[in-house]
Order: sequence, then C-alpha cells, then structure tokens
Amino acid sequence: MPQLNPLPWLCYLTLAWLIFLSLAPSKILSHINLNEPNSKSNKTNNYVWTWPW
Repeated sequence: MPQLNPLPWLCYLTLAWLIFLSLAPSKILSHINLNEPNSKSNKTNNYVWTWPW
C-alpha cells in the first residue's frame, strides 16, 4: 500500500513546513508596528465635532 510508505509525503510535508517557517515570520513581523507613535508632533486636537443631524 503506497500510503504506508512515508518517504513521498514526508518529503512534501517537510518541504512545505520549511517554506512556511521561512516566509511566515517576515510576513508577521511586517504587521506588528504599523502605527508607531510619532514623538515629534504632540499637538492636541481642539476640534469639536458638530453633529449635522
């Protein structure tokens, strides 16, 4: 029975996990600090919202 031979599917599984583990951290780390605080502009917004309805 071919499903009992682990060599073909184990190679594909290992290759897929190696690709996943090499690409996933860079994709995840690129989304961690999207909105870094800007220390240069600390002005307060004095705009009062006026509801039109």
